[in-house]
Amino acid sequence: MTQDLPNIDLKKFQYNLPEEKIAKFPLKERSDSKLLCYQKGTIEHHQFKDISELLPENATLFFNNTRVIPARLHFFKETGALIEVFLLEPVSPTPDVASAMLIKGQCQWKCMIGNLKKWKDNIPLSLYLDEVLTISASIVDRDEQIVEFNWKSDHSFVDLLQLAGKIPLPPYIRREVSETDKERYQTVYSAQEGAVAAPTAGLHFDNKVLANLHLKGIKTDYLTLHVSAGTFQPIKSDNIMKHPMHHEQVTVTKANLESIMASDDIIAVGTTSLRTLESLYWYGVDLLLKNKQDFHIEKLRPYVLNESLPNAKTAIKAVLDHMTDTELDEISGSTEIFIFPGYSFKICNGLVTNYHLPGSTLILLIAAFIGEDWRKVYEEALQNNYRFLSYGDSSLLIPSSSSGQGNEKKLSLF
Repeated sequence: MTQDLPNIDLKKFQYNLPEEKIAKFPLKERSDSKLLCYQKGTIEHHQFKDISELLPENATLFFNNTRVIPARLHFFKETGALIEVFLLEPVSPTPDVASAMLIKGQCQWKCMIGNLKKWKDNIPLSLYLDEVLTISASIVDRDEQIVEFNWKSDHSFVDLLQLAGKIPLPPYIRREVSETDKERYQTVYSAQEGAVAAPTAGLHFDNKVLANLHLKGIKTDYLTLHVSAGTFQPIKSDNIMKHPMHHEQVTVTKANLESIMASDDIIAVGTTSLRTLESLYWYGVDLLLKNKQDFHIEKLRPYVLNESLPNAKTAIKAVLDHMTDTELDEISGSTEIFIFPGYSFKICNGLVTNYHLPGSTLILLIAAFIGEDWRKVYEEALQNNYRFLSYGDSSLLIPSSSSGQGNEKKLSLF
């Protein structure tokens, strides 16, 4: 049974974002960005390089170590017409992103195809990389925009993307990709190939900031959520519950879970890390209730109210026990979790995040995390000339209320 959910008025989550406030380029030094620190209703302004001085003692930061792939491929017809193929998610021979990166010879991906009407069925397009290496692309399913790629070499698919693809900057950065973007649109700790958008909250961390965290005794841990292009999808329905949330692939390790168990103050670096951590809680709930074994969190799973809820440590222990029983050191799944005002946070006590588009799912998440003060934070940032969106400045958000850990009652949101 799903709780009757309110009709949230999306107009209340809009704000005026002047074009000149959108950062078109990154700063020369990552940690020179501004940092707005919101803590229990008060706001202070700092530089990001000082973040280690602002974090709670004994905090653990969870980072998303996904790495952006050059997901934009440009094919040209003999007429000269450009067909852009934007990779979204693998379909065959495996839907697992990490495995799909290593495929050789042939694979199929769900894509967004620019100029689709000019690409006829049964007419493959070719992309010539050198005298012997060619990628061939054919439409397999026009409605779903599934494309099959073929190549004859020992190159893995990710090797081909590095040779032929372009970094997929967000649509609101209206310029061509530059050489600088290849390095600056990645976090310094990125490791797992598969995202088509960067976990941008992490772009501010450089090696010196990470070293300072270590010196201060701040613990760090790394999990993986491969960010999808759906993160930029605007809410078009007046009823936000009808918004089709994107599903994103998640991989976590036993060490991640043990770190959660040992931590009391958990700070998510970015909304992707937060969504991963909160999804783990709901996976643990599903395991405890023996509803299912597979790790997939549906969009409105947190709002299904037919059970009493365990505390965070009990739910995470259930996932750990499951991994031990199945002899797994890591587990992969997917999440569509939709977090909006009223959600009771189970794992995260704090959040490092950039500034998001008006009326977006991410604004709703921020409003869920710090309440009505989200508008106060955004107005302060605008008035103090903060740079917005992916290449913009940062914030550290520590809400007044607890994260919801220890709540063993039924979820009652509204």
